[in-house]
Amino acid sequence: MIIVSKFWTNLFSFGKADAITIFPIIFLKHAFFKDNKELIRHERIHLRQALELGIVFFYLWYLCEFVVRFARFHDFDKAYRQISFEREAYRHEDDPAYLSKRKIWAFWQYI
Repeated sequence: MIIVSKFWTNLFSFGKADAITIFPIIFLKHAFFKDNKELIRHERIHLRQALELGIVFFYLWYLCEFVVRFARFHDFDKAYRQISFEREAYRHEDDPAYLSKRKIWAFWQYI
């Protein structure tokens, strides 16, 4: 499910993202992002990650990994980009067939 909401997207992403996935919803900051196939694919990869890890565990892991990487880099954007879930999603957002061939726990290779 995709919902266009600048308010919720900004709230959940601290105003830093154009889209964010809060299972099972993909929030987009603006309606025109619905046409951005790479962005939607990126967020759908996160949906798959959350399903295979369990929703609560996925978000706890995501937050813990961000905190560890932020402590290391002292840079919000760099810490965010180094999260294993983000690395997988950014690496494959351009591949329309990725989710159909993705192996379970694929994010593990990006840790």
